Amino acid sequence: MTIPPPSPAEPPTAFDMRAFRNALGSFPTGVAIITTTGADGKPIGLTCNSFSSVSLEPPLVSWGLRLASKSLEAFRQADAFAINILAEDQKELSARFASGAIADKFEGVPWTAGHRGLPVIAGSVATFECDKFAEHLAGDHVLFLGQVARFDHGRQEASLVFYKGAYMMLTQSLRELAASGKLDSVHLDQARRLINCMLLRLACQNGSPEDFDAIERNIAEIENYSDAAHRAEASIEFFRLVTLAAHNEVLVVVAETLTTLLRHVLQTDATLRARPELVPVRRKILAHMRERDPDAAEAEMSHYFDQLRRGAAAREVHA
Repeated sequence: MTIPPPSPAEPPTAFDMRAFRNALGSFPTGVAIITTTGADGKPIGLTCNSFSSVSLEPPLVSWGLRLASKSLEAFRQADAFAINILAEDQKELSARFASGAIADKFEGVPWTAGHRGLPVIAGSVATFECDKFAEHLAGDHVLFLGQVARFDHGRQEASLVFYKGAYMMLTQSLRELAASGKLDSVHLDQARRLINCMLLRLACQNGSPEDFDAIERNIAEIENYSDAAHRAEASIEFFRLVTLAAHNEVLVVVAETLTTLLRHVLQTDATLRARPELVPVRRKILAHMRERDPDAAEAEMSHYFDQLRRGAAAREVHA
């Protein structure tokens, strides 16, 4: 009996990181500030939306932290941490503890010392004060497991929620403005210009060669599309990649909320057409990013939005 040779293995399909991220974003999550104390006794905290319950017996919870985080070693060395679940009216705290520009995140923030002296933030919807149970390396994150020693959920308020890359309250507020006619295309363009220019300056400073390579691949993708709808979606991806290169989670929230509105506008725009003249502008923006020249990059970004505005005005004239 002759055994046929095994069939050649099919080549693995490329993993679509963008689609994976979007799929993960369809699951709403709460927003928490994770706190601990450093070796010098000073409080440390960061914003997180990866908190999850693990077990009831024993009472275990988990959260994840990027390997690139500046706070990673402090949490790896700590024997305990607290999870402070934020309420809707604590958006400012979320932004404060997500910012890399604020040296003392606890300045002016009311908190008390809890289990093992852990910083417990006042006004939280719930708090979980934990002894570290285990930690595991998981891809580009470290997964921390904690055994809950104390918890409190005395405040009966709605929790702050993160959904599809944006805070639900912010997204809903902007959509209501648009629906009421108070957020027109001019205001949307102004907001996008300001936010994206800020992100671009940060991307020139914080972006990695890998970030810039991803943007270059995206520009090539835009050039390959012949229909306006696909080019428009790929163009949105261009700005998302610039946003990621900035490595600022607060501005990511605002930028992606504006993108949600922009996508809605594009889906209802019957006059949408391809804009091949914008491709060389994108390439100039990327070149200045690689040169770490924020002034030149911002000038090109402003030129980009001027071109968009002129194109929109021309469509309105001919409509």
